[in-house]
Amino acid sequence: MSISSKDIEYVASLSKFELSDEEKKIFASQLREVLLYIEKLNMLDTENIAPLIHPFNITNIFREDKLEESIRREKALSLAPATEGFFFKVPKVLE
Repeated sequence: MSISSKDIEYVASLSKFELSDEEKKIFASQLREVLLYIEKLNMLDTENIAPLIHPFNITNIFREDKLEESIRREKALSLAPATEGFFFKVPKVLE
């Protein structure tokens, strides 16, 4: 499998990476290995294999959904490190 320097530069630009010449050589080698592995996977006969939703055969393990009394507002607010009126006070994350 041949991967050109131009291929590496194209993939790097898509990823918004700036690579040194040494990093390009390493990346080319790694990408070549990935593509060789994909070629091996493509040789597998998957014609009669059903797609999986999950790798394990499990069923719903959630608890029964039942109506219960909620925690009181005063109790919830008393557990918070900071409050303001009836609200939780949190650090500003947006300008």
